[in-house]
Amino acid sequence: MALSEGTKNQERGSYLKLSSFLFMQTKAVKKPGFWLALIVMLLLGLPVISLIFIAMQGANKNANNIAFLIENVLPHSSLVTLKILIGVAVGTSVIGAVTAWLITFFCFPGRSILSWGLMLPLAVPTYLASYGMVEFFSFTGPLQETYRAVMGYKSAQDYSLFSANGLFDIRSIHGAVFIFSFVLYPYVYLSTRALFQLQGARLMEVARSLGANQWRVFYRILLPLARPAVALGVSLALMETINDIGAMEYLGVKTLTFSVFSVWLNQGDIAGAAQLSLVLLMLVLVLIAIERISRLGQQFFEARYSTRSDFSPVKLSGFKAAGALLICILPVLFGFVIPFYSLSKFAWVYIDKAYSSDLWAALSTSLLLAAVAALVTVAIALILAYVDRVSKLQVISTFVRFSTLGYAVPGTIIALGIFLPLAQLDNWMDGLMRNYVGISTGLLITGSGVSLIYAYVVRFMAMGEGQLHGAFKKISPSQDMAARSLGRSNFKTLTEVLLPSLRPAIASACILVFIDCLKELSATIMLRPFGINTLATYIYDYASQARVEEAGLAAIIIVIVSIIPVIILSKTALHKG
Repeated sequence: MALSEGTKNQERGSYLKLSSFLFMQTKAVKKPGFWLALIVMLLLGLPVISLIFIAMQGANKNANNIAFLIENVLPHSSLVTLKILIGVAVGTSVIGAVTAWLITFFCFPGRSILSWGLMLPLAVPTYLASYGMVEFFSFTGPLQETYRAVMGYKSAQDYSLFSANGLFDIRSIHGAVFIFSFVLYPYVYLSTRALFQLQGARLMEVARSLGANQWRVFYRILLPLARPAVALGVSLALMETINDIGAMEYLGVKTLTFSVFSVWLNQGDIAGAAQLSLVLLMLVLVLIAIERISRLGQQFFEARYSTRSDFSPVKLSGFKAAGALLICILPVLFGFVIPFYSLSKFAWVYIDKAYSSDLWAALSTSLLLAAVAALVTVAIALILAYVDRVSKLQVISTFVRFSTLGYAVPGTIIALGIFLPLAQLDNWMDGLMRNYVGISTGLLITGSGVSLIYAYVVRFMAMGEGQLHGAFKKISPSQDMAARSLGRSNFKTLTEVLLPSLRPAIASACILVFIDCLKELSATIMLRPFGINTLATYIYDYASQARVEEAGLAAIIIVIVSIIPVIILSKTALHKG
C-alpha cells in the first residue's frame, strides 16, 4: 500500500512538472520575442516550404516527368553522390584524425608551422581547388611534364597513367574524392585536435607510463575517444561536398546537386528540379542528424589536476620525424599549395586582366552584396541570440535553432525555394503599380540582387548566430539583472550594457559571413540578375568556356581574402595547442 502511495505521489509530481513546463511554453505565445522568432523562422524556412509546394504541384500536373527522372536521372546521380560521399568521408576522417594525432602528441621539425598550416585548405573553395588541380594534373601541367622527362616519353599516347581510365584521371569520381578529401579534411582536423587537447593528453601520459606503443594507443584508445569529433567534422565536410556545383561540373561528375541545377536551368523543369531537391534534402537531413548526435557525444571534461601545459609531446627523430613531417605536409601540399600555385600561375600569365572592367565590376558587386548580406545576417543573428537569452524558453530556443539550419542546405535548394515565391511577388507588385500608379516596377526583387542577399542570409545565418550565441554565453546573466534593476529595458540593456562586450564577436561574425558570401557559388549562379556577375560567377563563366586560366586573378583574390578566417581560427581554436 505504501509503495502504491509512493508511486501515486511520484506520478503526481511528474504530472505537475509536465504541466508547469507546458504552461511556461504556452506563456511564450504572449511574448513579442516568440512572434519575432517565429516570423524569422518562417522567413528563413521559406525555401524549404516553397520547395515542397513546387514539388507537389509538379507531381499533380505531370507524372511523366517524374517517371523520367526516377528512371533516368535519379538512380545514376544518387549512386555517384553516394560514392563520392563515402570516399570523402573516409578520406577526410583518415587525413584529419592522423594529422591531429601527430600535431597534438608528437614534436618534430615544422610542427609549430604545420599546426596552423594544416588549416590553410579551408581558404580554397572546392571549385577553385578543382580548377587548380586539373591544371596540375593536365598534360601541360608540372606533374605530367616531370613524368615524361623522367620516363623518356614524348606524347600522351606513350602512357596511360593520366588518361581517362588511368590511375590519376582527375576528371572522374575518384578525382573528385581526392580533391574534396584534401580540401575539406580541416573540418575533421579542427574538431579532433580540440578533443585530443582536452581529453587525450592525460590518457597518453597514462599509456606512456605503462609502456604502451604509440600506434597502439592511437588505434585502441585515442581513435575510439575521437569518434564524436571525427563524425562531426566528416558531417560538415559532406555538407560542403553536397553543396558543390562548380567543381563537379568542371570534373564531369553528375551528382544530385548538379542534376538539380541541370534539370532547372538546362531543361527548364522547375518542378522536376524541386522533386530531385527533396531527395537531396532527405540526404542532408541524415547528415544533420549525424552532426547533432556527434555534438551530443562531444562533451569535454578536464581534470583539475591536469592541464594541457603538463603534457610534453613525444620528441621524434630520424625516420619517424621525417615520416610525421611528410604525412603532415602532403595535405597542405595537395589542399592548398598546388591549387594556389596553379591559380597564381594563371593570374601571372593573364595579369592584363587586372585592367578588365568586367573583373572590377564583378569585384565591386561581390563586395557590395557580401557586405549587405553580412550586416543583415549578423543583425538578425544578434536579435535571435538575445531573444533566446532573455526568454529562456525551450520553444523560442527551438525556433532559433531551426532558423540556423540553412548552413546544411545546399545553395541550389535554397535558390530553387526562393526563386518562385520572390518572382511571383515581383509580378504581383508590378501588376499593382501598373494598375494604380501606371508605372512598371519590373523585377524589383529578383532583378536587383535582393534575392541573392536573402539566399546568403538563409545560408549563413548559423555562422552569425553561432558566433553571437557563444559570445552571449561568456557574459554573466548578472549584468542583465543589474541593468534591469536600474530600470533599463531589454533594448537598452542590449545596446548600452551588452553590446560593448559583444563587439569582437560581432566583428568576427561579420568577417566570416562576408567572406563566405564572397566565395558562394551554388545559389549565386541560379539567382544572379541577368548581366550581373560576382567574383565567383565571373570565374565560373570562364571555367564553363574552358578558359579558367583567364579568371586566375579573380580566383587568387578569393583565396587570399579567404585566408582571413583561417587566421581567426588559428588564434581562437588552436591558440592553446
